[in-house]
Amino acid sequence: MKQAVLLIAHGSPDRVEDIPEFLQNISRGRPISEAVVKEVQHRYSLIGSSPLTRITQAQATGVEQELGIPVYIGMRNWHPFIADTLQRMTSDGVGHVVAICLAPHNSRTSVGLYKQALLGQDVPFTVDFVEEWHDNPGLILAFAEKLCAGWSKACAEQATKVPVLFTAHSVPTRTVTEGDPYQIQTRETAALVAAQVPEIGEWGFAFQSQGMSGGEWLGPTVEDTLLGLREKGHKAVFVQPIGFVCDHVEILFDVDILFRDFAAARGMKLYRAESLNDSPAFVRAVAELARWRLRAAASDADPQNFAANING
Repeated sequence: MKQAVLLIAHGSPDRVEDIPEFLQNISRGRPISEAVVKEVQHRYSLIGSSPLTRITQAQATGVEQELGIPVYIGMRNWHPFIADTLQRMTSDGVGHVVAICLAPHNSRTSVGLYKQALLGQDVPFTVDFVEEWHDNPGLILAFAEKLCAGWSKACAEQATKVPVLFTAHSVPTRTVTEGDPYQIQTRETAALVAAQVPEIGEWGFAFQSQGMSGGEWLGPTVEDTLLGLREKGHKAVFVQPIGFVCDHVEILFDVDILFRDFAAARGMKLYRAESLNDSPAFVRAVAELARWRLRAAASDADPQNFAANING
């Protein structure tokens, strides 16, 4: 049986001109105001283009080299779409696939939608869908490596200990009140990463990138948290977005432009940890996660229990 790995991500267009179609894919045909379209186009224009697809492919290439089996990528909202990738896997004779979302925290607004898009397809192979891996040891070490390197430089430049602020993408509050584990898992990841770099001392957590569609979204916001740090006398902050595993618009615009400008206007300097992207530590973490699940399938063990036993 030919085994393979499928890495799943949100997807992102390469050109500003593709934004309207991209947003329609996200909304699944629901109307989107012209103001929202123009704002998203503006944000993409400021960063040039989103590197998400290119980086995801680089991640897949690295994992493929680690495992020695084919690794595919599929996007929910842009090319290469999940359905198209599944057709390619079928043509390639894949018999079993481990599907890993490049969103380690389980939320029905992300992982849940990816799962629907994947398992709703008629394919001639078995699929082991990884529901969550927010506490994966390799993932935590990869984040800690980036935190330690960037934070040390920031502290040296400021000649003081710079407070650390972990962030994750916000979701509508109603998803959490309806039992979504996302809020708990994102904070747990932050705590695990912080424990790997104890010298940072106290740290904070905030949700970023609240949606434009209205309604109540999870907080506290990054902006409110920055104001609180300034009131305590801090002149700098070190941000690590632990809800994302590569650079894209929520990093390159929301953090590097929006939050940095917000902080600067209030006399603060904002530093950011490098994203995981295709770093060796992250590639190894994904490869090892896939390897556990493949071994579990080969031994007819329950994949969830198998991974849990190895982790703990």
